[in-house]
Amino acid sequence: MRRCKMILALCGLALMLSTGGVEASTTASEKAVQRADATTTALETPMATREGVPAWLVGAWTLVRCDNVYPDGRLVELYGPNPQGLWIIDAQGHYMMQIVRAERGRFAANDKSKGTSDEYRAASLDTNAHYGWVSADGAQLHTHIAHASYPNWDGKDGNTSYILQGNQLTYSVAKPTSGASEGARGVVVWRRLTN
Repeated sequence: MRRCKMILALCGLALMLSTGGVEASTTASEKAVQRADATTTALETPMATREGVPAWLVGAWTLVRCDNVYPDGRLVELYGPNPQGLWIIDAQGHYMMQIVRAERGRFAANDKSKGTSDEYRAASLDTNAHYGWVSADGAQLHTHIAHASYPNWDGKDGNTSYILQGNQLTYSVAKPTSGASEGARGVVVWRRLTN
């Protein structure tokens, strides 16, 4: 946040010097810094009260599996047989997670704004990204998703059981982004990246 304020102040100073409007630009730059002071970001608000981030959870994790398991025992690999993913968690519990299918199709037009319906659908189903907060106590993970590539998860809180075995963490997602209406639950497995 301090860095953001400094950048805003420097931008205001540059504007002031480039336009020659010292008095008017100073006011604009002061207002920008005041707005930055008054506006807390979505990542800062709950952290004042967030506790329970165990040392074993902090760090970088790589994805092992991300599957849907159905009531009949059927297993669906949501992101293919070798999904890729990274989950980074800091000591305050801020996290960022991204999961992608290892092999993804490219947009024929080589322009993100000019994809076909099928290309947009595949891009949506082949990736999952979100950020927020995570903590753990006992055998429960507690999460809050600030924003997600799947907008229905924005602002969602979750609690789930987990199993930690050595450097491998496994947890369930009660209502995954697909298959939930048929009773599927997600099973996600991560492995800690070691130095």
